[in-house]
Amino acid sequence: MNGTQNPVARRAAIYARVSTFDKGQNPETQLRELRRFAEARGLTVAHELVDIASGTRDSRPNYRLLFELARKRAIDVVLVWRYDRFARSTQALVNALVEFRDLGVDFMSYQENIDTTTSQGKMVFAIMASLAEFESALIAERVKAGMARARAEGIRIGRPKVPVEVKHRILSLKRTDPARSVRMIARECGVSVGTVVNCLKKG
Repeated sequence: MNGTQNPVARRAAIYARVSTFDKGQNPETQLRELRRFAEARGLTVAHELVDIASGTRDSRPNYRLLFELARKRAIDVVLVWRYDRFARSTQALVNALVEFRDLGVDFMSYQENIDTTTSQGKMVFAIMASLAEFESALIAERVKAGMARARAEGIRIGRPKVPVEVKHRILSLKRTDPARSVRMIARECGVSVGTVVNCLKKG
């Protein structure tokens, strides 16, 4: 014995999802391969979370639970089958990865072979985040250009009304996940923090 100890295995949460439209699809197909992958990487599977729901829906209880576990520092790694089994959009994926990064939780996608513990995985994440930021900047520039044109044409510019569907989405995100921060909701909905605060106050 040399007196050294084996490092404690990192705790992984496996997340799998099958769509309500994927008839005959069994989440065990994803889980089986993810278990093998975790074992090969020396990870301890602490949680297996499965949702049977469309990827566009917010009412995914185990998806919300995954973030609760991360925020409580109950897991070290999130392991998913594929990006589209996890997030409903690139922006949602980037937002999730940013939060995981801030919490010190790594992210691995089996099918895409992306692992944020590696240099390649970090590079892919940086590219995705840059693209999402670029898209947001383009939208902001279009809005500014439109307002400038309206002013030049003598059109009175007031505070734009928040679309009803955006209000509903803000309220839905907070209702389904009370721990979700105002800043996170603002990022996901593409609005300002102040807009989110006002919508939540008015209900």
